[in-house]
Amino acid sequence: MRFIFNGKKIVEYSNSVIYAAELIGTIAFASSGALVAIRKNMDLFGVIALSMTTALGGGFLRDVVLGIRPPKMFINATYALLAVGTGCLLFALVYVNKYILESHFIDKYEKLMNFLDAVGLGVFTAVGINTAIAAGFGGNYFLLVFVGVMTGVGGGLVRDILAGLTPSILVEQIYATASIVGAIAYVLLLPIVPQAVAVLICTVFVVALRMLAVKFGWHLPKIR
Repeated sequence: MRFIFNGKKIVEYSNSVIYAAELIGTIAFASSGALVAIRKNMDLFGVIALSMTTALGGGFLRDVVLGIRPPKMFINATYALLAVGTGCLLFALVYVNKYILESHFIDKYEKLMNFLDAVGLGVFTAVGINTAIAAGFGGNYFLLVFVGVMTGVGGGLVRDILAGLTPSILVEQIYATASIVGAIAYVLLLPIVPQAVAVLICTVFVVALRMLAVKFGWHLPKIR
């Protein structure tokens, strides 16, 4: 059997995978925002607002830092509509069955969302760096890492502030640190491997570190 390497096809395939993962991450982030809003006894508008904030907030902050006008969330409405739909669906499910949050179903659901959230964290970290490179800042490694991490964790940070909570990235198992590790790996690998490979490795690093932290309860040192 003969195999022919086609760089253009590889790039197209990578872009398709990244886009699919972005959609999955958007759903996971929007779900976490919706659940926080529901548990804080917010109305439907509040649920939708926190769903959108969590799913799109990191990208919005990224675009503001990079000077991208208008922010991409206002150009491509796909992600916003997906976040709104996710928030409305969860609101409807809990509205119909108020005890669903106390059932065994929610435990399984949150475990699945933890994994999808980790995927979203990894992908959005890489996408944030891609966006900064496309904007002409490929030589500023500090900015690349900063923007990548902001894209990954910014939505959850804003969500918790709006909900009156201590931001979870400051207290829960390793989260922002996983994004930082993935972003640094991306930046270090970028000069020596194709960009698509750097994106993949960044995402794998983030997902693996995040899921190991959840499984084994890894935290950064704290003063108790």
